[in-house]
Amino acid sequence: MPGFCRDCLTELPQTVTRCPKCHSPRIMQHGELYDLSIAHIDCDCFYAAVEKRDNPDIADKPVIIGGGKRGVVSTACYIARIKGVKSAMPMFKALKLCPDAVVIHGDMSKYTKAGHEIRQLMQELTPMVEPLSIDEAFLDLTGTERHAHAPPAISLARLINKIQEQVGISVSAGLSHNKFLAKVASDLDKPRGFSVIGKSETKQFLADQPVSLIWGVGKAMQNSLAKRGINRINQLLRYEKAELIEQYGVMGSRLYHLSRGEDNRKVSTSGETKSISNETTFSSDISDYDELETVLWQLCENVSRRAKNSKLAGYTVNLKLKTSGFKSISRSTTLTDASFMANRIFDAAAAMLRKLAKGQSFRLIGVGISHLEAMQSDQEHGDLDQIATRKIRTEQAMDKVRNKFGQQAVVKGRSLRNRN
Repeated sequence: MPGFCRDCLTELPQTVTRCPKCHSPRIMQHGELYDLSIAHIDCDCFYAAVEKRDNPDIADKPVIIGGGKRGVVSTACYIARIKGVKSAMPMFKALKLCPDAVVIHGDMSKYTKAGHEIRQLMQELTPMVEPLSIDEAFLDLTGTERHAHAPPAISLARLINKIQEQVGISVSAGLSHNKFLAKVASDLDKPRGFSVIGKSETKQFLADQPVSLIWGVGKAMQNSLAKRGINRINQLLRYEKAELIEQYGVMGSRLYHLSRGEDNRKVSTSGETKSISNETTFSSDISDYDELETVLWQLCENVSRRAKNSKLAGYTVNLKLKTSGFKSISRSTTLTDASFMANRIFDAAAAMLRKLAKGQSFRLIGVGISHLEAMQSDQEHGDLDQIATRKIRTEQAMDKVRNKFGQQAVVKGRSLRNRN
């Protein structure tokens, strides 16, 4: 069975439990090891790992990245996770489970820098990198043998070691014959894992896995499937594709193919932005509509600024709220034409907010645009009337002043309401 040492990368022609060269027990062996080329890399507790890297004093302590007592957990290190702390958990619950945790609000500029360094190392190995987030990506290693002078599996292990050495972050990786299984494999042995799922073992591996393993199967879908007696992936195999599509629409097709380990999606390097959003969690719950509207306007300005910088406009405006009881509420509306204007985003979002904010208390509000298209300049709005064109130019002039002198250099009257 082919294999190699994950630490010194010595190739091993036969089954061993330790590397004969460096004596490491971290041996990777698999019958299809050198035949697979689709990989998924996921950094281990990324934000917390960066903080531990930069502060060795907390290396052995439970670390939670989050927004204070009224915020939620962004991520937590494995020490904290062992005690039950999870991402998106309210901070007060996390601190009850892990009262000795070191809580850090986080520094996105620092995380972004580390993420870019990791991305660059990936792209040095292959241009076929599909980022999923700041700390996660698919890689297609097909054809890398010539310049890397090694099979994809060894090149992947070398990349993992290089990320650890140069960036100071550990990652887990999965290697398989398609994206779905590569992602599944990367979750099998965290942290610092390297797992392989070959073609020949795919059906046997998937058979007894829960249906929740399939991408997109959340709690609601799990409950729906359970009513039909489907809890494990092998139970999906009893159904024809047409039956599943009739019952679950597009999701039915996904259930049919992924339950059989079939995934024809290619690793894509397009990296298209699908939405632009901004949200905030309040230090204390807000029920007053005027206060909510003031915050909403500020968020809309932030979204608008990012959209303009990205030269994108959106057809759909999305509003997100979270009640004092942690219930999430989402609403969306479609514009007649794509826009990056703060005023238009605000008008659409405020109309939705008015229907929801009737005395109820909220702890979070967010707004965003989606269904994006390229928008190079106000000249592309040829069908706009003079008033609309003037508003665009006014906003763009304000943005230029803010970019030069800071975000508070120009403030609209709406933003001043409720300020002390």
